[in-house]
Amino acid sequence: MKNLISWQRAWPHLVAVVGFMILSIAYVSPVLQGKKLTAQDDVQAKGAAREVLDYKKQTGVWSGWTNGMFSGMPAYLVAADYPTSVSTKLGQAINRLLPAPANYFLIGMVSAYILFLVLGAGSWLAAIGGVAFAFSAFNVINLEAGHVSQVIAIMYAPGVLAGVILAFRKNWLAGAALTGLFLSLELYANHVQITYYLGIGIIILVIIESVSYIKKGLVKDLTLVLAGLAFAAVVAVGTHTTRLWNAFDYTKETIRGKSELTPRATPGGAATAEANGNGLDKQYAFTYSYGFGELLTLVIPNAYGGTSYGPLTNSSESYKTLVARGVDPASALSVIQQMPLYWGDQPIMGGPNYVGIIVFFLFVLGLFIVKNPIKYWAGGVILLYIIWALGKTFAGVNYLFFDYFPMFNKFRAMTMVVSLAQLLMVLVGVLALIEIVQKRVEWKEFQKSFLMTLGITGGVTLILALMPGVFFDFQAASDPQYVEQYLMPQMQDKAFAQQFMNSIVQDRASLMKNDAIRSLIFLLLAAGLVWFAMKDKVKPVLFYGTLLILVIFDLFGIDKRYLNDEDFLSSYAAQSVTTPSPADEQILRDPDPNYRVYDLSSRQGPTNSADASYFHKSLGGYHGAKLRRYQELFERQLATQKPNANIINMLNTKYILFPDQQGNKVAQTNPDALGNAWFVKSYKVVPNADAEMAALDSLKPKEEAVLDQKFAAKLAGLTLQPDSTDKIVLTSYKPNELTYESNSKAEGLAVFSEIYYNVRDEWKVTIDDKPADMLRANYILRALRVPAGKHTIKFSFEPVSVAIGSKIDLISSILLVALIAGAIFVQTKKEKNA
Repeated sequence: MKNLISWQRAWPHLVAVVGFMILSIAYVSPVLQGKKLTAQDDVQAKGAAREVLDYKKQTGVWSGWTNGMFSGMPAYLVAADYPTSVSTKLGQAINRLLPAPANYFLIGMVSAYILFLVLGAGSWLAAIGGVAFAFSAFNVINLEAGHVSQVIAIMYAPGVLAGVILAFRKNWLAGAALTGLFLSLELYANHVQITYYLGIGIIILVIIESVSYIKKGLVKDLTLVLAGLAFAAVVAVGTHTTRLWNAFDYTKETIRGKSELTPRATPGGAATAEANGNGLDKQYAFTYSYGFGELLTLVIPNAYGGTSYGPLTNSSESYKTLVARGVDPASALSVIQQMPLYWGDQPIMGGPNYVGIIVFFLFVLGLFIVKNPIKYWAGGVILLYIIWALGKTFAGVNYLFFDYFPMFNKFRAMTMVVSLAQLLMVLVGVLALIEIVQKRVEWKEFQKSFLMTLGITGGVTLILALMPGVFFDFQAASDPQYVEQYLMPQMQDKAFAQQFMNSIVQDRASLMKNDAIRSLIFLLLAAGLVWFAMKDKVKPVLFYGTLLILVIFDLFGIDKRYLNDEDFLSSYAAQSVTTPSPADEQILRDPDPNYRVYDLSSRQGPTNSADASYFHKSLGGYHGAKLRRYQELFERQLATQKPNANIINMLNTKYILFPDQQGNKVAQTNPDALGNAWFVKSYKVVPNADAEMAALDSLKPKEEAVLDQKFAAKLAGLTLQPDSTDKIVLTSYKPNELTYESNSKAEGLAVFSEIYYNVRDEWKVTIDDKPADMLRANYILRALRVPAGKHTIKFSFEPVSVAIGSKIDLISSILLVALIAGAIFVQTKKEKNA
């Protein structure tokens, strides 16, 4: 900690941070021209948040609800601000230090740099480790895909780990302060899955370190350490009380919560909570799972082809096959720009999780020579993380975790946990470098370990460089389907289509071979450098500088395959991505804006695309945690061979977007949309969710409503006497406040085309400013008993979590600042005394 706060020794750290900033900007240099990275997920996020952001811009108020997606959902899942949370404000300020995505690389390098300083590395080694961690291919590929919150959570992870290690190894108060700071920033990233996996690893570390303290009789010291870390964790979490409380409530109502429907088989393992009862469907959760062979991508990037669809060159077998067939070279070169190169079992692959052959070499070497006992924790947790990343490939273990381990079944795409395994590989590698540069390991021991490491890592890369076909056939399970559905219709020749597919298979083998050779070259260069450094044949500055350059060239060479200058657009071009189509413009000319649009034009499907949400109130959307009842309604009533038109109508779907034969959007008006609200002529009460869903099959929602038995008491005494003059209209619309005027001759039952969500009575309902009870009708909609006569009805979204949570945010923020200030004060006083 002394190195961190002593101004006399601050300059190496300042130089390192400036270097990190330069390197970050250099990698994404188009940002200097005002260009922006436009990723698909980023575009979807903008669509999801459009209504909320527009409302904030117009009124200065953050709405807690949005009708932009899924016919309505809590808005704090897509866009929100937490003004009393100091960690939120700090995170936002840090994000503005550099243009995105350079800022994320800077966060990762600084965070890891601090971790390695805590572990005893000098500035040079800490900087090398920071670069190796931040620019691992996983982080870069996910930035290119737009998974920003995931990457931010990964980038802050080393800082959290640094705080815990510092608390146990050197200074409990400073460690608690550092833990509180970085854990609050980790939570600011708002990616619970990464934080969950990180937390499991840290809990294991705390248990191991605590046992060590107890064995040494340091119970009093252990009490201070644990109390400090516990306090840090509580205040860090406390600074995000509002958001975490919101998310906790929301989760129970999503596909991760427990369904009220009786479980049934779903074709292809659909993403439904009803199949599992509590948590995600197992088949859905494990859709993304590494095969054992795919672990080779940690050291050989294109071992499994790289990305799902990628380019080949004019030296490829596919190109030669096309040219030999008579295709002109220019056309052949165009064809091979999108070849199915990935041959693993995952549905989509954005690229390999390449940790770097140099990092992996140092990691394996570290397993042999590092004396620091934290090595054993790191190795064990790496193994655990990799087992989780294997998913269904290692079903015997992972299905047990899924069924019995707390919260494990709330997450999908567990392959992302490999990012934290890579962090720990870098950690062990840096520890190995510390042993070498500080001459903590004897030459004889080093020589034996070095040769064994070189034999393992170099042997694997050499074998795959020389004869990859001995171990792999490079054929994907989807290849026959690709031949039948794509190649044969294009080529009109089954034999040639299969010949071309065989050429692709040969190219996959070549990709592995070429990258194996590449990895072997970098491995030998780094290994030779380490060997000469151990023998004092190279000066320290030259060793550090050369190793840093090798790491940069190794990682950048792979990273640039996926995130490069071509991914950046000018501000004008970036804006054009969200330009309305002629069909959107046609809909937007409607003088009444309070309707919904059902977008069937997207390739991703209506519930996996927020394109329509950018311009309209949409039935669909894009979010990883959809409301469970809404998803179930879609699966059983709309995502069928004969979609239920009555369901579309009751959701006030005035327009439907279709693709024409050229793939352009076409808007079709739906004259049967029921509007914002209506009085029904009759209603029926059914015993459970199954009966409620079944009733929707034949329900005529304009005439009748169906309600669950749990609302029967609130319907007691209601006898409907419908009249043709009864009406109810929407008179004022805000995302979080809806006002209606009703006029009826007798008491009636009104149904509103708004989603029912009332975990803690967040929706406050009044009739003439007097509280009223909101009911649920037709499985997902709101309903209300309305007295006879003329009345004003208001729905206001007022989450209790915001009212109370903001106060807890503020108190926790004050405590966090006090903890950090106290640690700095104590450490400064110690240094002065020294």
